Amino acid sequence: MAVEEEYGEPAKYDPKFKGPIHNRSCTDIICCILFMVFILGYIVVGIIAFLYGDPRQVIYPRNSTGMYCGVGENKDKPFVLYYNLLKCITGINILASAMNGLQCPTTQVCVAECPDRFIGTNFLGSPKDAFVQEYCQPSINLTTTQLSVSDIAAKELCPVFMVPSNPFFNRCFPSANLSFPSDFTINNMSQNQTKEEIAKAAKQILDSFNFQNLGKKVFQDFAKSWPWILIALAIAMLVSLLFLILLRFVAGILVWLLIIGVIGIIAYGIYHCYKEYDTFNKQGATITNVGFTTNLSVYGNVKETWLAALIILAVVEAILLLLLLFLRKRILIAIALIKEASRAIGYIMSSLLYPVITFVLLMVCVAYWGITALYLATSGAPLYVVSTLNSSTPGCSNITGNNTCDPMTFNASSTGCSEASCIFYKYNADGIQKNLFNLQIYNIFGFLWCINFVIALGQCVLAGAFASYYWAFHKPKDIPYFPISAAFIRTLRYHTGSLAFGSLILTIVQMIRIILEYLDHKLKGAQNPCTRFLLCCLKCCFWCLEKFIKFLNRNAYIMIAVYGKNFCVSAKNAFKLLMRNIVRVVVLDKVTDLLIFFGKLIVVGGVGVLSFFFFSGRLPIPNDSFKSPTLNYYWIPILTVVVGSYMIAQGFFSVYNMCVDTLFLCFLEDLERNDGSAEKPYYMPKSLMSILNKKNRPPEAEGKKKKKK
Repeated sequence: MAVEEEYGEPAKYDPKFKGPIHNRSCTDIICCILFMVFILGYIVVGIIAFLYGDPRQVIYPRNSTGMYCGVGENKDKPFVLYYNLLKCITGINILASAMNGLQCPTTQVCVAECPDRFIGTNFLGSPKDAFVQEYCQPSINLTTTQLSVSDIAAKELCPVFMVPSNPFFNRCFPSANLSFPSDFTINNMSQNQTKEEIAKAAKQILDSFNFQNLGKKVFQDFAKSWPWILIALAIAMLVSLLFLILLRFVAGILVWLLIIGVIGIIAYGIYHCYKEYDTFNKQGATITNVGFTTNLSVYGNVKETWLAALIILAVVEAILLLLLLFLRKRILIAIALIKEASRAIGYIMSSLLYPVITFVLLMVCVAYWGITALYLATSGAPLYVVSTLNSSTPGCSNITGNNTCDPMTFNASSTGCSEASCIFYKYNADGIQKNLFNLQIYNIFGFLWCINFVIALGQCVLAGAFASYYWAFHKPKDIPYFPISAAFIRTLRYHTGSLAFGSLILTIVQMIRIILEYLDHKLKGAQNPCTRFLLCCLKCCFWCLEKFIKFLNRNAYIMIAVYGKNFCVSAKNAFKLLMRNIVRVVVLDKVTDLLIFFGKLIVVGGVGVLSFFFFSGRLPIPNDSFKSPTLNYYWIPILTVVVGSYMIAQGFFSVYNMCVDTLFLCFLEDLERNDGSAEKPYYMPKSLMSILNKKNRPPEAEGKKKKKK
């Protein structure tokens, strides 16, 4: 009685209730309107980002004038060539400037092809004999120019030297292993200096991008192994489906095997600890002989350590045995519900396809968020500043990097510094960039809200379908046609506001966690232990709060799917119902988690081990046409198969887990509403009634008996 008073009264019998109600009304309309307005605002943010953003800043490289290579007038010139690549190494950090187009204090031009040979400038003769026109700036014509070779070299109108290069991210980079000709030098540098400097520059660049060859090899491995990867994923799907089907017949055996296995492992641990304790006790190895030491392995050679482990394991073993003794009936109920979940999925096979819809919707949300974030990040015009490599050069001491310039009209002579260059600095902070941070926050918040809403929609739809199965008195005759589609339409029509409300609460908590992670990242250098401790406690509390809200939302969506009430009422009723049956909740949750973990272990582990033996060539196959392809890295397809198998298993078992939770809440409602009499019949399956020693006397059956008499 105390439990009932604290967590509300049990549900009353309603003769009109036959499962998910059909006469519904829209719930949480205000939150539905708020969600629609927010989505419209999210669309406006995407449109603004699309209008002002320019993702070409990330995709295409720029030349010194700010023009894109491979676009517009440079459509036939997709690669950018750096005149003096040594300045890129000594001037700035090439990795730090990767997102800014790899700008550095040297001239860059768009070229159709990267140089394929060594070219060193001969400072004697005419410009057309000293340089190569196709690699010079478009503003100069070597045939008609009046400038001398020295002037062209000083103004970097043409490259003084070039080495064989390969395009990488549409940028011409030299190979790290160049074989230099004997007569190749740069300016006044000796031959050995030339080789060392260029080799050093090339090595530093390619070390920064050492995944170039790796990327090519990975792509080759995928091209060779993709049919076998698809076959392995199909096997994972088949194994997941078979496991769910087999649970109907072997769920009880598996649960008891797992429970006995855990008890047996702990029992062996007790035996092992006793043997070790007995051995060290006879040797007289005690902790007093060792004393205090930071070498923890030493404590494994004293009898007190094994005695403590023996006592702990014995206590755990005793607790498990007592729980098994007193909760055996509830374990049987959990097993029966798990079997019934397999039967329900067997009748509603379309439920196994619904995770595909959820996955597609999640991918749409992720794609929209990523594209919007990219366009927002690349909005605004680029700014260029005057920079110099060596400020000690006469006339260059006043170059501070604060003066803006236009690369189209820049002239180094006007600055008084012959080595001055106009290089990219950042994107303009005017216009949309002033609100860029707020727009990105809106984008992140919208992303989280949409993701949580899609997950909530999937949970509510599946709950409605499986609830219609449970409350069907004669299974499968009374199960409605197309339960998934009916639940989907019903949920979107009446309960969009409730789903938006629940997902909004979860999104707010997740945003707070993101802010705390951001603060933690910023305060990593802080030496205040109190601040760090407080921040750690807050992160832990909000992590627990997020887990609790997910649990509460999940059960609230089940109640919404069945009774059609608003979110707050459904969450309250679900919480009180679970608290009135807290022991059953804990037992079912742990038993289900154990089975699902075992199922994922079978699917992911089995398919992963099979793919390892196949792709590594350790699986003997007599037919050459079915042998594994020769790969550069056989772990690439193995890792792909493991990740894909986990996602497939997660999709199948998420449906199964939702089915178990829905049937469990319906079962608890059934126990409270009905008593098994002819007037109040149970809807639960016979397996559950036999465990509870209940009888189901449906009115239809009583009527038929009377007619027979």
